Amino acid sequence: MDVKDDNKGQINIELSEEIAQGIYSNLAIISHSPSEFVIDYVRVMPGIPKAKVQSRIVLTPEHAKRLVQALLENIKKYESTFGPIKSTEGFGNPIFPANFGGTTAKA
Repeated sequence: MDVKDDNKGQINIELSEEIAQGIYSNLAIISHSPSEFVIDYVRVMPGIPKAKVQSRIVLTPEHAKRLVQALLENIKKYESTFGPIKSTEGFGNPIFPANFGGTTAKA
């Protein structure tokens, strides 16, 4: 995959098969210090009271801001193609019920 770097031309980025599979996450926890932002990606599963961090990304504040700008640009493009993204909880702190609002199995 080639990506344009405005300062130096093209950057060739390698994507291994394992990384290309991706990791599913339905919750991100963001924290920061004066020198870095840390994003922990978590997978919360229905009926399981414990969740595990699937991946952690550490960014400089400058790169965190660039990520936000890139996400906003991509959300705008997505919504112009597919329509508004629905959000029932807004951008505050979403509440995840233990069963995700679905049915629970009983033995």
